[in-house]
Amino acid sequence: MQCRQAFLGILMLDTRFPRPPGDIGNPGTFAFPVRYAVVQGASPHLAVRGNAAGLLEPFIAAGRRLAAEGALGIATSCGFLALYQRELAAALAVPVATSALLQLAWLRPLLAPGQTAGVVTIDAAALSGRHLAAVGAEVDVPVEGVAPQSELARRVLGDETTLDLAAAERDVVDAARRLVARRPDVAAIVLECTNMPPYARAVAAATGRPVFDAVTLLTWFWSGLARGRG
Repeated sequence: MQCRQAFLGILMLDTRFPRPPGDIGNPGTFAFPVRYAVVQGASPHLAVRGNAAGLLEPFIAAGRRLAAEGALGIATSCGFLALYQRELAAALAVPVATSALLQLAWLRPLLAPGQTAGVVTIDAAALSGRHLAAVGAEVDVPVEGVAPQSELARRVLGDETTLDLAAAERDVVDAARRLVARRPDVAAIVLECTNMPPYARAVAAATGRPVFDAVTLLTWFWSGLARGRG
């Protein structure tokens, strides 16, 4: 009897925008097996600016299907789904990692007194203390968003079919530079948006800070999930 290959399940928003290497929606991003499930009707606008209203039950149902297929753990493709971290973890039979923001609480004891981690997000106005508290982070961590009319914000939140990768990189780097200029005590940066990891290296080079994102989260997650499985 052939054993099924273990994999990480990723619950995807219902999108059409490009997914370059490094994006969580590109399977080539990962050095381990992933399987996707699209949650129909879960638009970027609803997940980010609509507080993911009405999406909990569809995400639970999709997560249960992936777990039944053999997923060792479940992740999501939007950092704003941090709102549902506790509910999804309670409802699913395997561990759940909803958001790169989970890393904020882990980073806090790793930094020197007087230092903090900061967040770069797709929409600073929409990212609230509720999102941060839901993943155990301090609700007053410094947050900086990309400009509302920037390439990345318009293309992702508008779910458009094209994306200028160079312009999107500038958007994320500019936001990170604003963050550390405003708050020099930011000693590490967490990229909230799962579409930002392609630009993480550029952010680190521009700011001189270590950068954490959805890919660092899921690489860590998988390293524990898969241990002892061959």
